[in-house]
Amino acid sequence: MLWVAGVDEAGRGPIAGPVVAAAVILDPRNRIEGVKDSKKLSSRQREELSSVILRDAVAVGIGVVREDVIDRINIRNATLMAMEIAVSRLKVLPAMVLVDGRDTIPTVVYPQRAIVGGDAKVYVISAASIVAKVIRDRIMCGWHKVYPQYGFCQHKGYPTRMHIEAVKMYGYSPIHRFSFRIRGFGNNEGSA
Repeated sequence: MLWVAGVDEAGRGPIAGPVVAAAVILDPRNRIEGVKDSKKLSSRQREELSSVILRDAVAVGIGVVREDVIDRINIRNATLMAMEIAVSRLKVLPAMVLVDGRDTIPTVVYPQRAIVGGDAKVYVISAASIVAKVIRDRIMCGWHKVYPQYGFCQHKGYPTRMHIEAVKMYGYSPIHRFSFRIRGFGNNEGSA
């Protein structure tokens, strides 16, 4: 069988925490009911589907790139790095890699195709979007235990009003991305 890997990321837009990518290979003969773009699922649905995907997948690879690396190489390059790590961790070699977005992964040697909106159009990319989102959300809830004043478990590092108010009150934490500026809050001064 020629396997197809779907690749997607979570965490491109937040101002704190890592970017996480997942590469997922599923057996097309064993479709998982309910798999679709992670943004169209509730948190509970994502958790349940992620468990099924991880259990039934032919292979799953995860790539995590921390916020300090994002600051150093920019979010686009960090996203591509996380995707490359995810693909490199697949235990089964794919015949084709389908990547959500405009970019293919420069360092991946397998045939690839970038698909804009792929997380809503392609089953294996949808599965990757679910896994990446669940893993990133868990990471951010872990950081919430370390820095509860920021509410990371609620907003997952996205620049919500609550998050911005917390940064204004407590300064930036070590997991904030300093390459992102919050409007109206100086030059990222402060640290928690």
